[in-house]
Amino acid sequence: MHWWRSEWTDTKLDTYIERDLIKRIFSYFLPYWRHSIVVFAAIGAGAVLGVIPSILTQKIIDTALPGQGHKGDLHLLIVFVGLMIAAPIAAGFISLLQSYFNNMISQGIMYDLRKELFERLLEQSFNFFTNTRIGDIISRFDNDIGGIQTVVSDTIFNFVSNLMIVATTLAVMVGYSWPLTCIAVIVVPAFVYPTRKVGQAMFRARRDTQSKLAEMSVYLQEIFGISGILLVKTFVRKNFEELRFKSINAELKRLQLRQTMIGRWFFMLLNILGSAGPAIIWLAGGYMVIKGEISIGTIVAFIALLTRLYGPVGQIANLHVNIKGSLALFQRIFTYMDEPPLVKDGHKDIYSPDSPCYVEFCDVSFKYPASRKWALRHVSFEIRPGQMVALVGPTGAGKTTIAYLLCRLYDPQEGKILINQVDLRDATLESIGKMIGFVNQDPFLFHATVRENLLYANPQATEDEMLEALEAANLIDVIDALPKGLDTLVGERGYRFSGGEKQRFAIARVFLKKPQLIILDEATSHLDTESERLIQAALNRLLIDRTSLVIAHRLSTILMADKIVVLDKGRIVEEGTHASLLQSGKLYASLYMKQFQLESA
Repeated sequence: MHWWRSEWTDTKLDTYIERDLIKRIFSYFLPYWRHSIVVFAAIGAGAVLGVIPSILTQKIIDTALPGQGHKGDLHLLIVFVGLMIAAPIAAGFISLLQSYFNNMISQGIMYDLRKELFERLLEQSFNFFTNTRIGDIISRFDNDIGGIQTVVSDTIFNFVSNLMIVATTLAVMVGYSWPLTCIAVIVVPAFVYPTRKVGQAMFRARRDTQSKLAEMSVYLQEIFGISGILLVKTFVRKNFEELRFKSINAELKRLQLRQTMIGRWFFMLLNILGSAGPAIIWLAGGYMVIKGEISIGTIVAFIALLTRLYGPVGQIANLHVNIKGSLALFQRIFTYMDEPPLVKDGHKDIYSPDSPCYVEFCDVSFKYPASRKWALRHVSFEIRPGQMVALVGPTGAGKTTIAYLLCRLYDPQEGKILINQVDLRDATLESIGKMIGFVNQDPFLFHATVRENLLYANPQATEDEMLEALEAANLIDVIDALPKGLDTLVGERGYRFSGGEKQRFAIARVFLKKPQLIILDEATSHLDTESERLIQAALNRLLIDRTSLVIAHRLSTILMADKIVVLDKGRIVEEGTHASLLQSGKLYASLYMKQFQLESA
């Protein structure tokens, strides 16, 4: 294929993509059509009022002031001057009305975009967040959606406004003199012609600038988070981080300067044409005045209208540039909105507060997205109601992957996982969440009060239920020592508390939720021996008549299990009780002896 055919095809494809994108953008305006009617009416009224001062100028010169065979009329002069004052006052009030409804529309669209983007992100699979930087997500809300208001006010409604101004101005100009009007509009194509190239350059520049802004947001999020700043301080990397930020900041400065300067030569040409136009009209119009074809008032009014014509024409010509830049913002937002979730919601409600929980893994094989290595291969086991099953194996064996699949953070590529004979793919995510209480090895607390963190698990919980959960998790003494008790802020990520205390808060939340299936992923890994003993007693009470899956290296937790499943390289290599597995002398026995030696040392 010839190069020009390829370029033509790419251009045509881009045009189709742009059309679809523009249609999608305008769909966000549909809920606000009533507000838009008010804005358009205000634009029309403002455009009509805008030409009145020029018309009155012609009337004052030609009829109210003395000259050209008449004495002048003071009464007419007063009336015309009064109307010249009244017209801009009325236009000002109309402009306020237009601005109010204009901002209502733009703020409404921003609200809708933020809401839709937030909801779409919550629907995304866990894999999306493990592969996406948090700063980039925040940048979509701050920088991209934040720029939409200018798009709505400066691009969409300004176009209609400028179009109305041009139409009313041309109508009046033609009424005065069609030959002068033809001379005035002969330079208009020079306003429009260069805009395509400028628009394409603006699109690329704005896209690159937004990407760099997102990169800066990511960087600042990481560095000034508690964990990030702690790392910088303890490794004394202040100078290094200053150099990294300097590099990002310098590149952002370059891109923003480039974006600002794009098309400046074009705008300079518009200014030259805008200045040269009136000079040409004075020459042609002056000749017509000398010939007696038009009056002096007409030429003065015409010059005033000419300024009103060229400004909006320049802005309409610049519309292509603004639209190209605006599409870059919407394109970045829609990229996240259109990302399909890997895990889709089912239709069966499997939650029943009084029913037991029976779990089956049926020949499950799974590998993480973008990975060629199988994390699990042909895994089959069951957890009977009220049974506690422990997963044991070396690091990377697939224990946490099983927990993630059971919570349906991912779906297996082969096989199926059943809860009470229902495939998890068919179950609603909400009902799965109600059934399962999950405590992982890195507990998270919101920067909120203790009470709010506990109620996150069960918003309807009473004060007595919260205290009962805290007592079961051995946290009453910790709460009593806080300055405001349950109403004390825990700090970002719960940094007010130690690792063991945060772990116990996470366990207290599970107590409060009262799920049928409990998953503990190294839930006692951060506890000292005494805390572990107390928590273990609490867990014994919690696990009564409940199904549970426990991932643990601690012997005390493993010994409680009704059944132990031993994993290695994603496969089940052993299964049985503690005694039977020890007797077999295989992998479990080896792991047990190593752990026993460590805990005995």
